[in-house]
Amino acid sequence: MTRESQRQQEQLERLMQIGGYLREVREAQGWTLEEVAGRTLIPSRLLRALEEGKIQQLPEPVYIQGFIRRYAEVMGLDSHAIAEAFPATSTIKQATPTWGISPAQLRPVHLYIAYIVLIVASVTWLSHLMSRSAPPPVPQINSALPAPANPARPAASPAASKPKPSPNASSNAADRQPVQVDVKLKAQSWLEVEADGRVTLAEVLPEGTERTLTANTQLRIRAGNAGGVLLSDNGDEPKPMGKPGAVEEKVFSAAGGDRSNSNSPNENEQAAEPASEAE
Repeated sequence: MTRESQRQQEQLERLMQIGGYLREVREAQGWTLEEVAGRTLIPSRLLRALEEGKIQQLPEPVYIQGFIRRYAEVMGLDSHAIAEAFPATSTIKQATPTWGISPAQLRPVHLYIAYIVLIVASVTWLSHLMSRSAPPPVPQINSALPAPANPARPAASPAASKPKPSPNASSNAADRQPVQVDVKLKAQSWLEVEADGRVTLAEVLPEGTERTLTANTQLRIRAGNAGGVLLSDNGDEPKPMGKPGAVEEKVFSAAGGDRSNSNSPNENEQAAEPASEAE
């Protein structure tokens, strides 16, 4: 058995132990899987795969470790200790040869090339897995909607009185302003974007990626490595979404021209109810 297969076997065994433990704690506390998904912002299908130890249905080990940390935190457990129990990187030490082979012979160039090819293949597989579960992206999502042209007004008669502008018309014009958020990745991260209730992006993006995301009313951004994703709303200074390795979600809405963001979808729904009653 190779070192790589040993590492994968160790990760599978640890995941089955940790996933089973988290499921027992969840059931003992009377939580449903959907309730945990709502609190952790992790899709229920990924939480189910985590509990059942189905590592082939989960993203890379570093993201699995972040899922475990968030799950344990919601359950009130020692999230750091439980997450560290899952080996996100290889911990198997290389055996020391006894027949006098030099270190240069133990690390030929082709092994490094094979390792790079393995990483690229893993990222490609993960992108393919995400694209199968997400609808096709909307073309030209980076282009902002054009502002409505002002129609020509006829000359007012001197005898006619000037009509007063309607406050509701001004408010409606402001509401039509699109939401625009600039995204820049300083580290590789899985990213899911939902514009106006429709998923337009769900894939792993490499470090250095820059994109401009737009929506008519609401833009929801979820990241698997929050510390590596910088967001800039309306030209503000770019800020990270959260801590490295953490799963976080931000929501940007257009309400009277003002943009707002939140980590919880429920907070946005509660904020929308008073506005609906005011209308």
